[in-house]
Amino acid sequence: MILQKRPLRRIPLETKYGGDDSIGVMTRKCKIPVQAGHNAPVEFPHIWSRLSPATPTHVWDSYWRFAAERQEVFFARMEDRDWPFTDDPILRTYRFTNVYRASDRVSQYLIRNVIYSGLSTPEETFFRILLFKTFNRIDTWERLTRDIGELSWSNYVYSKYDTVLLKALDNGERIYSAAYIMASGKSAFFHERKHQNHLRLIELMMHDGVPQKVVESRSMEEVFNILKSYPTIGDFLAYQYVIDINYSNLIDFSEMDFVVAGPGAKEGIRKCFHDTGGWSPDELIKWVTDSQEREFNRLEIDFRDLFGRPLQLIDCQNLFCEIDKYARVAYPEMNGDSGRKRIKQMYKLNRNKIDYRYPPKWQLDVCQKDNISETPVGY
Repeated sequence: MILQKRPLRRIPLETKYGGDDSIGVMTRKCKIPVQAGHNAPVEFPHIWSRLSPATPTHVWDSYWRFAAERQEVFFARMEDRDWPFTDDPILRTYRFTNVYRASDRVSQYLIRNVIYSGLSTPEETFFRILLFKTFNRIDTWERLTRDIGELSWSNYVYSKYDTVLLKALDNGERIYSAAYIMASGKSAFFHERKHQNHLRLIELMMHDGVPQKVVESRSMEEVFNILKSYPTIGDFLAYQYVIDINYSNLIDFSEMDFVVAGPGAKEGIRKCFHDTGGWSPDELIKWVTDSQEREFNRLEIDFRDLFGRPLQLIDCQNLFCEIDKYARVAYPEMNGDSGRKRIKQMYKLNRNKIDYRYPPKWQLDVCQKDNISETPVGY
C-alpha cells in the first residue's frame, strides 16, 4: 500500500533555543550606539527574535514513513528475504537510494574497494577518493584498474588515464554516474572533453597540497571550503566529497557537525512544509535530524536504525531528496519548483549480494564481522 496521507497539522517543536511551540528561536546580538556624553561602556544585549512556526504539509508524515519502509527494504536484502521486499507499489517500481548514504552500493564500493585498499598516506588516499568520486561509477574505476593497474598518485600519468577513458567513450560506454551534474571545467582547463578537465583538476589539487590541508583541517566546514575553492566544485559537490573523505582516516568529524542542502533536498523541503518559518534549508535539516526519535514515536513507527547509529545530517538531507521523488507519484498535487512530474529510474532487482562494511571508526556491530582493520593495508 502507498504511504498514507495525513492531515495538515502544526508540530510542537523543541529546540536548543527554547521549549515552546515554535520551530525555533534565533538569538541575535543588537548593537546599540553610545549616546553623546555617555562615558560608561555599553553592554550590547541579546535580542530574542521568534521565528514563525513551520507549517508542515501532508507529505511530512510520509517523510518518516518512507524512511522506515526504505530501511526495511535494506534489511530485507541484507537478510536474504524473498522478493518483494515491500508492499509499497512505489518502492517496488522505482529506484530510491538507501536511507543511510553509506549503505548505497557506490558508497559501499568506495569504502571497501577504494578507501581501504592501497597505501593509506594522505596523498594516496585522497587521490583515490577524488578519482573515484569524480566519475562516481564503479565500471569506470574497474576499467581504469584493468587497463592501468594500481591507481595511485605516485604512478599517475595523465596520458594513460586519458587514453583509457577516450577508448571507453569511443566504445559507447558511460564513464560518469548520473547521480551528480558535473560541470565540464572547460573554462578553467580548456580541454574539449569533460574527463580531461577533471583529470587536470585532480592534478591541480594534488600539486596544491590539498591532501595535507584536509588532514590539518579543524572542522568539516573547513574541508568543505577548501574543496569549494577549486573550479567546477560547487556547494553540493563539495559537501558530498567531504562526506566521502570523512569515511577515511584522513579526517574524523561527526556527520552531525555540518550539512549543505542540495537542490533535491530543497525540493523535498518545499513539499514537506508550506512555510519553513524563516529557517534556512540547512537549519531545517538540523532540526529534523534532532527530531527523529520524537517523530518516529509520534507516528508509532518502529524504525530500525543502522546497527545503533541514528540518522545523521547527511542522511536526512538525502531523505528530503528521496521524498521529493516519492511525492511525484504519491502526491502529484504537490508541485516543486523543478516542475518534475515523474521518477526517471525504475527499480531493477540486483541479485549481487553486498558485503556491507562501514568505516571502522563508527564502531558498528556489523564491522566486527569483516576484515577491515583500523589501520588500512599498506600503512
